[in-house]
Amino acid sequence: MATRAGEPITATGIAVPGPDGLVESRLARTDCVWHGHEVLRHYWSLPQNGVERERVCDPIADHASAELFGIVAPGRRAWKGGTVLVDPEGAELSGADMCLQRVVGRPQQGVPAPADDLLPRVKGRISGIFRGETIEFEYREWVIRPGAPIAVHGVVEMRDGRPVIVPPPGGRLRVERGDGDDSEASGPVPKGAGALLLGGGA
Repeated sequence: MATRAGEPITATGIAVPGPDGLVESRLARTDCVWHGHEVLRHYWSLPQNGVERERVCDPIADHASAELFGIVAPGRRAWKGGTVLVDPEGAELSGADMCLQRVVGRPQQGVPAPADDLLPRVKGRISGIFRGETIEFEYREWVIRPGAPIAVHGVVEMRDGRPVIVPPPGGRLRVERGDGDDSEASGPVPKGAGALLLGGGA
């Protein structure tokens, strides 16, 4: 793997925790190797030029974890050889499992406000232009669980003697839930594979 440093590759295998172990998703508190969430504001648009208002939504917060995780060949034990690290910061994720979707209505006059225990867990700043009349807020969270088949597209970088898959110059790392073959995107990686599958080019 060290000899491929700087080369574009696709690595296919099983997601495993990074050096610091499992991470916990912020909203659902689910153990995983990667998590991301977003908050959507649903609202009635302001009527303009005789056009009736319509229901629309805007994202007002989003976050994705940046902790390193690993990818290993099916059947191999993590950290017993063959594990390659993945740096997911700024990565483009597809096919991750949605572990939470919750809608919380805005407080109504004279009606007790619905419990919203998720807002304090949102990472980062709530931002956006709050136009129109708020209807509700929607929380969504996705995770990659340990043992999930994934395909990672990036380049190899050596860090402290360990290979790490990072974004290509001027591009983004891509991580796909599944084996990277669109025809089998939701299927498992064959258990008979004895080594991490590497392909040239992302």
